[in-house]
Amino acid sequence: MGLPALEFSDCCLDSPHFRETLKSHEAELDKTNKFIKELIKDGKSLISALKNLSSAKRKFADSLNEFKFQCIGDAETDDEMCIARSLQEFATVLRNLEDERIRMIENASEVLITPLEKFRKEQIGAAKEAKKKYDKETEKYCGILEKHLNLSSKKKESQLQEADSQVDLVRQHFYEVSLEYVFKVQEVQERKMFEFVEPLLAFLQGLFTFYHHGYELAKDFNDFKMQLTISIQNTRNRFEGTRSEVEALMKKMKENPLEHKTISPYTMEGYLYVQEKRHFGTSWVKHYCTYQRDSKQITMVPFDQKSGGKGGEDESVTLKSCTRRKTDSIEKRFCFDVEAVDRPGVITMQALSEEDRRLWMEAMDGREPVYNSNKDSQSEGTAQLDSIGFSIIRKCIHAVETRGINEQGLYRIVGVNSRVQKLLSVLMDPKTASETETDICAEWEIKTITSALKTYLRMLPGPLMMYQFQRSFIKAAKLENQESRVSEIHSLVHRLPEKNRQMLQLLMNHLAKSFKNEALESDRPEFKFHLHHVQLRVSCNYLTSGPLCPHLQNEGTLAPPSESCCEEEDKLLDDRPVSASSLVPLCPACWRRFTEHPPVGKEKGQEGGGSQRMARVKCSWSPGRERLR
Repeated sequence: MGLPALEFSDCCLDSPHFRETLKSHEAELDKTNKFIKELIKDGKSLISALKNLSSAKRKFADSLNEFKFQCIGDAETDDEMCIARSLQEFATVLRNLEDERIRMIENASEVLITPLEKFRKEQIGAAKEAKKKYDKETEKYCGILEKHLNLSSKKKESQLQEADSQVDLVRQHFYEVSLEYVFKVQEVQERKMFEFVEPLLAFLQGLFTFYHHGYELAKDFNDFKMQLTISIQNTRNRFEGTRSEVEALMKKMKENPLEHKTISPYTMEGYLYVQEKRHFGTSWVKHYCTYQRDSKQITMVPFDQKSGGKGGEDESVTLKSCTRRKTDSIEKRFCFDVEAVDRPGVITMQALSEEDRRLWMEAMDGREPVYNSNKDSQSEGTAQLDSIGFSIIRKCIHAVETRGINEQGLYRIVGVNSRVQKLLSVLMDPKTASETETDICAEWEIKTITSALKTYLRMLPGPLMMYQFQRSFIKAAKLENQESRVSEIHSLVHRLPEKNRQMLQLLMNHLAKSFKNEALESDRPEFKFHLHHVQLRVSCNYLTSGPLCPHLQNEGTLAPPSESCCEEEDKLLDDRPVSASSLVPLCPACWRRFTEHPPVGKEKGQEGGGSQRMARVKCSWSPGRERLR
């Protein structure tokens, strides 16, 4: 197995795998450097000590025999195999020549020692200098990056922009140095295949000239010598032919690195800082994270580029949700929260930049937080029946009544969740809420507006008709006498708090108007209004029970209503259990009259008074069937 290949595209990512690969190449260069140094020492001893020639040659031959070439890649070419086998061949020749005492060639120093020293100093030495520069830039980049990420988000915008620009410059410089270092390492690895072996071949050729008794051995060696010469030349030619292409690729990647990224099996990967809780506070630990969208697996590897080693064990979790962290909720910038299925609590992560955070959130299908910054009247992210709440509902109603009253599937077709959350964020902003009641832009679809209205009602701390009156409403709905039933519900409506009743009135006026419009459009099948799909969502949950008023014909279509309710056969609650959180769904016309007109006793400032003292808000139900089915 040869050395793993170094890819220019890995320089930008600077992953742990890239660092490990680079380490293996550096170790190979160190090994080669030590071997060449030892080989030069042995050669000098051979030249200077003729009396010890035999022992020196044997040691030299043994050194050659022990060294193994490590080629890049899994497979070796014929030329590479030939070159890799050459050292063993040289050692065999030297052992045979050891029996004959001959003189060292006069020019051995020029053909052997000088080229090897030149290769070691100019090539391997240059690679070491590039490594020092690379390590220095790595430390500088990581230091500036950590300092940049520790900047408070409360700094002035100009200071933050200046810091961002500085980090970009340092990052670009680090990337260029990284590419140059990889290029130099690759170059030395390729050069040693011919600049290292070629002097040895020349040295042997000189020995054959002077060794009298080695003439026949030289003839036997000639075939391999020719093959090796061809392999060396082929290797040199390939190197020279591809070097310009590699340089051109390096220049392209310097100009636009994003276009030449390696295709990764992961949806997203890169470095993130993960907040970890300690005994005396929290700390931010750098991790190399990968995310696979299909399996929703997040893998976090604690890794420090400066030390080049892991800082702990790998951790994998299954993604549940991802939410952008609000700027005013944390001192750090570029943060987002991740919830995992198999890990309790929230994992807070910090990206390297705003763009990096956007890419991570897109990969994880992240969402924006929904919150209201009006902290004087309501807690963050919570809906309330205050001026802002009424303003939001009025804006939504106005948009629906002016632009979407004839929309098909009104209040049934839901909007895209991210768009709904974004609209709520805009509407719940106090600055936006203080504007006019008709300022929802036309860019927002009707289904998004209706979904935002329903979502806001679900976000209320409690249902409009309040938990404390739920049993009373259900009990009233089950009364067999229709007049008593209507009067009791009328009385309960006016026992609600003023804001709850006002909101209920606002909503029922809107539904009554929609109901009337549907009655006018009833002859057009594309505008059939499914009333059971738009029963009010006034609690934190959907409220579902059968309709009390007979405005629904078969298939949920509408019959034209009378002044209050239709004069059709009474259609009461069915046998399904009535939920404790159910809204009693009389028709919108009845509810509008309930909310607008108080009972008689209330108008006169009296307490209670019974159903005979209530205002007669009648619903024209058929008296023939006054029992619950």
